[in-house]
Amino acid sequence: MERSLRRLRSLLSVRSVAGEVFLLQLVIVVLLVAAALVALVGNARRDSMSDAREKTLAAAQTFANAPGIVTALNGPDPTGVLQPSAEAARKAAHVDAIIVYGLDGVTVTHSDPRQIGKYVIGPYAQAADGRAFTRTFKGSLGLSVVSAVPVRDTDGSVAAVVAVPVRVETVQRSVNQQLPVLLGGAGVALVVAAGGSGLVSHLLRRRTHGLGPAEMTRMYEHHDAVLHTVREGVLITGGNGRLLLANDEARRLLDLPTDAERRHVTDLGLEEDLAGLLASDRPATDEVHLAADRLLAVNKRLTTPRGPVGSVVTLRDTTELRALSGRAEVARQRLRLLYDAGLRIGTTLDVRRTAEELAEVAVPLFAANVTVELLEQVLHGEGSRGPNTEMRRAAVAGPAADHLLHPVSVRMAGDGPVLVKDLSTWADWRDQDPERARRILDRGIHSLLAVPLRSRGAMLGMAEFWRSTDSPPFEDEDVTFAEELATRAALCIDNARRYTREHTMAVALQHSLLPRALPDQVALDVAYRYLPAQHGVGGDWFDVIPLSGARVALVVGDVVGHGLHAAATMGRLRTAVLNFAGLDMPPEEILDRMDELVAQIDADESAGAGGHWLTGATCQYAVYDPTTGKLDIATAGHPGPALVHPDGSVAFPPVPVSPLLGLGTRLPFESAELTVPEGSRLVLYTDGLIEERDRDLDIGLEALREALTGPGRSPEATCAAVIEAMLPDRPRDDVALLVAGTRRFDAAQIAEWHVPRDPAEVRRVRTACADRLAEWGLERIAFTAELVLSELITNAIRYGGEPITARLLRTVANSGSAAGTLICEVSDGSSTSPRLCRAKATDEGGRGLFLVAQFAERWGTRHTRDGKVIWTELSLSHSTRGAEELGEILIGSWDVQAL
Repeated sequence: MERSLRRLRSLLSVRSVAGEVFLLQLVIVVLLVAAALVALVGNARRDSMSDAREKTLAAAQTFANAPGIVTALNGPDPTGVLQPSAEAARKAAHVDAIIVYGLDGVTVTHSDPRQIGKYVIGPYAQAADGRAFTRTFKGSLGLSVVSAVPVRDTDGSVAAVVAVPVRVETVQRSVNQQLPVLLGGAGVALVVAAGGSGLVSHLLRRRTHGLGPAEMTRMYEHHDAVLHTVREGVLITGGNGRLLLANDEARRLLDLPTDAERRHVTDLGLEEDLAGLLASDRPATDEVHLAADRLLAVNKRLTTPRGPVGSVVTLRDTTELRALSGRAEVARQRLRLLYDAGLRIGTTLDVRRTAEELAEVAVPLFAANVTVELLEQVLHGEGSRGPNTEMRRAAVAGPAADHLLHPVSVRMAGDGPVLVKDLSTWADWRDQDPERARRILDRGIHSLLAVPLRSRGAMLGMAEFWRSTDSPPFEDEDVTFAEELATRAALCIDNARRYTREHTMAVALQHSLLPRALPDQVALDVAYRYLPAQHGVGGDWFDVIPLSGARVALVVGDVVGHGLHAAATMGRLRTAVLNFAGLDMPPEEILDRMDELVAQIDADESAGAGGHWLTGATCQYAVYDPTTGKLDIATAGHPGPALVHPDGSVAFPPVPVSPLLGLGTRLPFESAELTVPEGSRLVLYTDGLIEERDRDLDIGLEALREALTGPGRSPEATCAAVIEAMLPDRPRDDVALLVAGTRRFDAAQIAEWHVPRDPAEVRRVRTACADRLAEWGLERIAFTAELVLSELITNAIRYGGEPITARLLRTVANSGSAAGTLICEVSDGSSTSPRLCRAKATDEGGRGLFLVAQFAERWGTRHTRDGKVIWTELSLSHSTRGAEELGEILIGSWDVQAL
């Protein structure tokens, strides 16, 4: 079946002569059959219409001359008499209707009773004049063939008209009944004709082998032209080994005689192996044979079974092609090496590593050994300055030992590359170090190509390519490739140098903005770690800020982004936090002020940069009070703290998290109050400690928990353990870690009194203060402390509100010595802050705060949720002023001129 389909497809194909002939015959037969069919249908329709005219005319004449029709027309009910007769006559005559109407045009009989009594429509005037006619027009029954005949009265006048129509649709139906017979006959004729055409075409296809006219024309007209102009030699040999045909190229390549055809291939004077191949029946593919001074690529194929016994041989001259292919292969290797260099050089922003990548790319495909020398300042991230040509070896690759290859100085290289095909002939190089030069030559290194590394017009160093005995010496064409390779590497080295310089500057700036040392305070034992990122410093910072009342603020934050901008912004934010902390505001209020500041910085920089510049920062601010063990903490987009309990267990206390600073959400910041047991370790950190690209945040927190777990560790040991467990050698992001061990004041260090709002109570509290100072062994500052405390209590009674509380705190330095501070605090229910001013000569008061400021090391006011606290700090390590100095201070506060 499949074979028959293939034959049919080949027969119908217009690409062959047989197919074209078959299709042409088939088209002619179809046209003839179609013409005959159209003629038969036309004749049938014409005969049907003629038969309809004759039938309608005969029926009309017969009914018009029927006996009694005139009497019926003149009777009282012509329709009742004639309608049955008309219907019977219609059925007998096989017409569509017999219509009788008077001269007034009113229908008397009709096949459609609804038309009786209506005026007839149609060209019946001729019949009314007494002349019969037959026409085709559209009436009440549609398009019809109508014959009209007049009905004559006894006197010969026209009494009525009889019309007999036959619809054209009825005539067409009779024609359609004949169509199946006509179409069947046409189909049989078409099949018979197509079969005959197919048989003729099949015979023709066998004669022409299925070729088309164009193919046959090309085959016969261009056979000789194609054969003798092709650039390959073509030989056709017979089964007996005789040469049947040879084109011009084959005659030229083999130097054949003019009478070579019909001669045996062994008699043509060819090389023995080539003649043996041509005479055998062995096929060959790209076999190389020598013919005189040419190298020929020979291909041989047998013509059987597609043709007579023999073979076809093609010959191609590859003498020049082999030389060109060697150079092309070298060019391909160089292009591949440059492509690899683009991928492998500059993968890091490290100057030395980039130089090593250059050396590794060139060995061994371009050179046996490679050394890269860079200027001293380039290695440190600085640009080349002045005439300094001191270079240091940055990279070496190849089997030769590093110490054997000494560099080519910039002075020797000048401004361009240095090509030395034979090192033994270069005296300047040998004179640099004769002994080393001798060892290099003894190891077989014989050729050198040195190329300067330049980028953006600046000299960076030299790349030196060395070849040994197993490689040919460098040629002039190698210089271009080496310069291209050096140019790509120099750009990457310069980018790394610029990055090194900026990174060094940013790290220096960031370290200068971070705390140089932790301040003295007695509430916490603090240790910290700061690790800059591997690529580009960030904006992480931390701070420990002593506050009034022995409280301490712990701060960690992170500015979005990396680089100098992030470091500079971090410095601005750290300074702002220090200033805000000095106002003793609650943590949530400080974050609110910081949010406004970051938004303002973002707006200023966006206006300056001419576009959108999102700064953004996270911050965590916590205040620890050693007298109560309370921790007041607020967070803005920052990871929450970790708390290591004295037993070594780790918890992550829930802290309300507010949005990042600077987003402009206008949402209030919230704080949380935690109670921290004494001996706990409070851990604050930035996100670089727990977040990694390949590590989930929960996994990072769990790893931090494991690193922190364990009792008895100091904050310093905790920092070391966390950094070792959590971070790689070169982190991708900045990391700031702050660990604070909590302390609590002993009850013996605190003295507190509730003071009624009565001036007489000042004396009682002052006496109690003196007693407590005597218990503490601080009699030497008793006068100063009593004076300061009494002044503060007096101000609270006169200007403040209840409740009023006085408190003394004795702090001891971490070293355990007696030195420390005495903190005096008086709190009341009023939020009005006192203000230091110089009293006038006529003022009765206003000198109390002046005395407090003179005797205290520091003093200030902090607001609380219930009022305010006025505090002072008296140093226990310095001599204090006595009563004899009080008079001098008071006298100095008066205006002598006014007195």
